Amino acid sequence: MNKTRLLFKTVSEIVGTDDIGLLVMVDAAQTRQLAITCDKHMLHQFGLRLGNVPILGSLLPEVLWTMIRNLNADRYEILIVDVNDGQYRTLLYDIDTREPVSLRASDAILLSLIAHLPVYIDTALFERQSVPYKPDSPALALPVNTITDNMLKAALDKAVADENYELASHLHEEMMRRKNSHKEREEGAEE
Repeated sequence: MNKTRLLFKTVSEIVGTDDIGLLVMVDAAQTRQLAITCDKHMLHQFGLRLGNVPILGSLLPEVLWTMIRNLNADRYEILIVDVNDGQYRTLLYDIDTREPVSLRASDAILLSLIAHLPVYIDTALFERQSVPYKPDSPALALPVNTITDNMLKAALDKAVADENYELASHLHEEMMRRKNSHKEREEGAEE
């Protein structure tokens, strides 16, 4: 697998919502960016770390990482390998044993921030999902295939309410694509 190194750039709330945020990752050259959605609890966790709150050393993720670090932590990396049903498939990867452990993308990014672990993404996936990075831009593009089903439904409802029928059509197509994909997987599992 060809992979691209990602760097954490910032965390941002989505305007108009209180419970959804975006983690912005950029490539090493800072020419392209990738947005990863997160919930309000993860927004709070990033806020603690970015604000350098004095209690950080006693929080569970930091304590656990301190213990793991003593067991040869330089052998781990984070890999983003796919996107499915609005979620990036993300792995904590042991380089020595080649053993992967799945975890939520937002948790993986938080772990990378705490533990200074490198984050990589499959290069082909990055090229599909990323957009040009514009440091001073107030807006951020988010691929529709990276939002959860609930977020997708809420966005569709808002697009209809705002009479933005082109966007509503695009969101509806994504919902139907996911529904058909689920149906195909269920039928395949029955065989």
